[in-house]
This record gives sequence, C-alpha cells and structure tokens, in this order.
Amino acid sequence: MATVNDNYLKLKAGYLFPEIARRVNAFAQANPDAKIIRLGIGDVTEPLPEACRTAMIQAVEEMGDRTTFRGYGPEQGYAWLREKIAAQDFQARGAEIDASEIFISDGSKCDTGNILEIFGHNNTIAVTDPVYPVYVDTNVMAGNTGVANDQGEFEGLVYLPISAENNFTAEIPSQKVDLIYLCFPNNPTGATATKEYLKAWVDYAKANNSIIFFDAAYEAYITDPALPHSIYEIAGARECAIEFRSFSKNAGFTGTRCALTVVPKSLTAKAADNSDVELWKLWNRRQSTKFNGVSYIVQRGAEAVYSPEGQTQIKALVGFYLDNAKIIREKLSAAGLAVYGGVNAPYVWVKTPNGLSSWEFFDKLLQTVNVVGTPGSGFGAAGEGYFRISAFNSRENVEEAMQRITKM
Repeated sequence: MATVNDNYLKLKAGYLFPEIARRVNAFAQANPDAKIIRLGIGDVTEPLPEACRTAMIQAVEEMGDRTTFRGYGPEQGYAWLREKIAAQDFQARGAEIDASEIFISDGSKCDTGNILEIFGHNNTIAVTDPVYPVYVDTNVMAGNTGVANDQGEFEGLVYLPISAENNFTAEIPSQKVDLIYLCFPNNPTGATATKEYLKAWVDYAKANNSIIFFDAAYEAYITDPALPHSIYEIAGARECAIEFRSFSKNAGFTGTRCALTVVPKSLTAKAADNSDVELWKLWNRRQSTKFNGVSYIVQRGAEAVYSPEGQTQIKALVGFYLDNAKIIREKLSAAGLAVYGGVNAPYVWVKTPNGLSSWEFFDKLLQTVNVVGTPGSGFGAAGEGYFRISAFNSRENVEEAMQRITKM
C-alpha cells in the first residue's frame, strides 16, 4: 500500500496566503459589488521594465531562427547573466563573489525550501518569530521538526522573538544552533539590519560552525547608504552564509520567475564521518539533477536589468513602491496607529487597534472597508496583534485604501 509523507500532516492549517485568498473569495462572492483593494500578498502590480520586455522580445525572435535557437541551457544559469550579477550586485559593493558561485533559479522562495535537501536532519534550526512562513513549513515537510503546540510553534525549532522592543531584530541566541534564517529587509516587519548587527551574526556562525540562510529578496529597497545589501559585505560571511535573491520585487518578475542563490566555494559543512564537505558541490549536484534551469528568454530579460536603461527603470519602479509605503506609513500613523517598517522596505507592520486579534482586524478591514492585508499571526505566534500591509499596488488603490482605513 502506498503511504504518504506524514510530515505534511503536521501542517494543521493551510498555507497563509491561500487561506487569505479563500476568505477574500468567499466575501467577493457574497458581495459582488464590493471594490476590494488587495494589499496582502507581496505580488507586484506594475508592468515589467521596458528594457526587460525588449530583451525578452528579442530572445523570442532568436528562438524562431535555427541559427540562434537554444534548447536546454546550463542548469546553473547562463554565464553572461551570472557575470553581470557578480560584478554589479556583489563586487561593486566590495563582496568577493565570483560568477561561478551564483546559481540562477525560478524563485528564492523555492530555493530557501530546496536548500534543505543538502543538509542533514540532525541540525538545530533557528527562525525569527514572526517569520516568512516558507522557512518553517519547508522544515516541517522535510521532517526536521516535531508537532506544533497550541501557539503553532513546532517542536525542534528555536524561535527568536522579534518585536518593537528589540527593533524587530532578533538577539543572538545563547545556545548553539546550526542553521539560521535571516531576512533583511525583513518580511513581514520591514526591519533592516546594520553592518554591525550582521557582523555579530557572522561572528556567531563562525564560532559555532553554523550556516546562515540570508534572504535578501528585498535588498533593492534599501536607500540608506549605511545599510548593507548583502551579507557578503561582512568580512567572514563567505565561510558561513548562503544568500538568496530575486528579480521579483525589483524588476516585477513575480509572474516571469527568475532568482538566484549564492553558495561560496569556501563554504563547508560536516559529513557523518566529520569530514568537511563543500556545499557548492552538493547544491550544484542537486540543481543538475532536479532542475533544468530558467528559460533563455527569461534570463535575457533579467540580464537587461543590468543595462543602463534597466537600472534607471528598476530604480523608478522600486521608488514607486517605496512612495506607496511612505503614504501607507504616514496615513496610518496620522490616524493614531502604531506603525513600523515602510522605510527601506515595501512592507508596513501595523499594531492592531483596540485589542483586536490579527484575524479579527483582517475580517474587519475586509468586511467594513473592503481592504485586504495580512494577519500578523500567520507569520508566527509573536505576530499576533500585528498586521502587514503591502505597498505593491497602484497609487490610486493605495491612496483610496488609506482613505477608507483612516475613516474607519
């Protein structure tokens, strides 16, 4: 008889965003005339930059000519894209990352889950609370946890609480952990990390032979020149960190799919016999076996991000969403709500008013003013009493949503 992976059964509730969609769809069906404004999931709304579209159109034309047609590409990604990423995203900021250490993929969300395949099941794993749900759920699916308690915390994970009291930046744990998830600019709170703060984590990881999974999907939203965009701007990070990035939030590739993971060749972990194993080799083997690469057309679109025109266009696109975040932050603050984030990040983290729970506030916004956000409790137990509002929408919708909420 066929059996299932019982670890999936530990996930009692549906994934956060499908549950939001279910509630919104039910409300929309019952209220067909309601104009719903969605500021929930982090999906972009503005068109792809012209430079990317032009490059992709040219690539499609190339695929129609036998002399320029391309079939299977390199699983790690085309060298011409990886070289531009290495030069402009890392080396230009003083980070010693070589093109050979970059792996092009179809999403940083995918990679943060898939990376677990090259690690053993006996690692102690630390996550912040609240946290991007993918980090937790993929560890549950992989069998790295026990069951969840009444607060939704899974046995076997080390939860590092983040709150207004610690500026939504977790304290370095007193105990030894092996794998550490860090996300800056942070999803969901919008918090950022200084070089000094990341240096403390790098020092901890090196002292404890730990590996940091550094999610930098929102690094393009950093406008403060003092803040690092990459953990590899910190000395020693090549020996203890894997970084994940995406073209989704800077260039609007959420529906086009292109991202990257950096695995330095100097990064090692222990095998069962206590020998050192290069993680680059394991990740390369995993990708070569289970992944056929991102399409040539999409990679040409991503390459255009690094052209002078592309850089100007994505800067304008990111600036547009940051202006949305500023409007959200200022309007809600003026209305008397406690707000965080929204600076150097596209998310605003709001304290729910009048003692409402996260889901109660979600339902109130949906049913009263037809605005959708994300309940903070969906990101973890410490997210209860908070609410995430995304800046990814049109200016018209953002302004109208703020008018509705502030009137309420």
